[in-house]
This record gives sequence, structure tokens and C-alpha cells, in this order.
Amino acid sequence: MKYIDEYRKKDLILGISDEIRKISKKEISLMEVCGGHTMAIHRFGLNSLLPPNIHLLSGPGCPVCVSGQHFIDTSIAYSKLPGLIITTYGDLIRVPGSASSLEKEKAKGQDIRIVYSVLESLEIAGKNPEKKVVFLGIGFETTAPLTAAAIVEAKKREILNFSVLSAHKVMPPVMKALVMEGVKINGFIAPGHVTAITGTGIYRDLPEKFGLGVVVSGFEPLDMMQSVLMLVNQIEAGKPKIEIQYLRVVQKKGNPIARTLMNKVFELKDDNWRGLGLIPLSGLKIRPGFSAFDAEKLFPLEVPAAPEPKGCICGMILRGLKTPPDCRLFEKKCTPADPVGACMVSGEGTCSTYYKYRS
Repeated sequence: MKYIDEYRKKDLILGISDEIRKISKKEISLMEVCGGHTMAIHRFGLNSLLPPNIHLLSGPGCPVCVSGQHFIDTSIAYSKLPGLIITTYGDLIRVPGSASSLEKEKAKGQDIRIVYSVLESLEIAGKNPEKKVVFLGIGFETTAPLTAAAIVEAKKREILNFSVLSAHKVMPPVMKALVMEGVKINGFIAPGHVTAITGTGIYRDLPEKFGLGVVVSGFEPLDMMQSVLMLVNQIEAGKPKIEIQYLRVVQKKGNPIARTLMNKVFELKDDNWRGLGLIPLSGLKIRPGFSAFDAEKLFPLEVPAAPEPKGCICGMILRGLKTPPDCRLFEKKCTPADPVGACMVSGEGTCSTYYKYRS
């Protein structure tokens, strides 16, 4: 299959593995901040192809995982309001809140619907004018433009029973927050889909201020191995910079149309990340000009803050400080069938990935 088979050729992958082993001398830790990259690393066993001095850390790249406990509890509270339809992507429905989950509330009879696109939510609103439809907006710069497009379309078509509860986040602040916290990182494997929207300029501070290399990677095993090789070359030469491995998709300037649309609807806000706390200017809130579609403004609720599930170390895993086997709940009390923490729910979650490919 075009653009898949050629990126899974064993001889090419092993050739890059040999090249990495020849040139890599330093002890280095590289962090991927994309759940798709985490899946690729473990699905294809790429860790086993690297020398022992290279460590791959999984960072906060899963949108479902980083959405905080308060957002989940607020979503559950919304689902109990009369006359409301909650629409959401599938993974989010199973994330445990402090006392329930959207899945459990759906089983109790609340009108919670899984959608594959935010535009599907808009259509549900159009077909149910007597109801209020709230879409749970999560994800990074990849999905935020789609949510923005739906809000613009709702305003154009005057579908005033549609709104969004935004938990959208942006990637650069959390990457810098991890470095400033002191997490040992020598370079980042940057998310290809995010960068296809933003362009590479969002990572400028990492090499210039923190001396860290960044390589924007694709998602196939050859992509990942080549990205590691590019970072190893930077580190061994002592010349950190921003490079694009994923040239078949990502351009340096990104997608200005998508960014313009996103910036038209959203503005930055300080936001809470699961396990990382409040990170300045790391979230996206709906601008006042589109407040008619802002669920937070339309349905103000006082939802108390709640702690993370007892015994769950999802927050430390998202910061690259621990791995799932370090958690005493992993594979025992916490499984994909019965998750305790968010990192075990999503297919992009680190715990879920470790569990699936643990053999």
C-alpha cells in the first residue's frame, strides 16, 4: 500500500538501527509527545532496535489522557441537565470521573452520543431543535480547527442550540513546562499531525533557549527510526535544531488557513493538565464573539475539584517520570476493560499501549 509498505521495510529499518548504534555514544532520553508515536514504538518493538544508551519517554501526547479530572466531572454534570444531548468522541466516554463516567451515565439513560466528527454534532443539533447539544471539545491543534469550523458554521446557519465545552489544548507550553520542571530530556520527537497545522515555528524556543533538538516525525516504523537517528546526529554534534522528518505531510509554515480559523474562534487561556497542574496559556477558550456557542457560558455549573484516582500514577507517566509497569494497579486493578485512570482508556494512552503490546 502506497506510503505504508515502503515505510515498513525490514532491511531499511534495521539499516537505520545499525547506523544509530554506530554513532550514538551519549546517554540520551528522547520524548515523544504524541500518542500515535507511543503506539508505533510499542507496536513495532522499536525500543528493542535501539542501543541501551537511548531511552524513549512517553509524554503528554494523548488528548483524552491530559483532559483533567474536573473537565470529566463537569461533562458528567452536564449530562444530567434536562434537555441536553452530550456528544463526544468515543474514548472520552470511558474515562472515570470522581464518582461516575459518561459511559455509566449513558447506561442510566442520559442522552450521550458518540460522534466521529464535531460536524456530526452540529447535524444532531439541527435535527433536534427542542434540545440543547453540547459537544465535548478535546484535542490539540490538530482537532481544534475542526471544532472552530463547526462553531463558525453554527453561527452562519443560526443553529443556536449547539455549543462546545472546550478542553482543547496547545502543545508548546507543556513541552517547555516539562523541561523547566527538570524532566531529563535531550530531544523531542514532535507530533506530525499537530505540526502539519502549526508549522515548526512553535518549537523555536526548545533549541534556542533550552538547547534541545526537535524532529517532527511520521508514524510508521521507518519514520520513527529515522527521527531518532536525526536527533542522535544533532546531540552527538552538539547542534540542536528543528528538523522535519515527515516531509510528505508537514511543511515549515504549516496550514495557515486552519490556524486562521482556529485563532478566529479560540484564544489562549491558562489550563489544567492531568498530572501537570495549571500551565499558563496552554488551553483554548472560545472568544467572546462566539459566546453564544460556549457551553461554559450558557450552562454555568459549580463542580468541585476532585483528586486523581487513588493509587493511579497517570500524572507521573504523562510527565515521563514513570512507566506503566511502575504502577501497582497496572494489569491488576487497572485494565482496558476496567480502567482506573485515563491513561488506560484511550488507544493512544501510554498504559493502554503498554498493556496491549506488553508481550
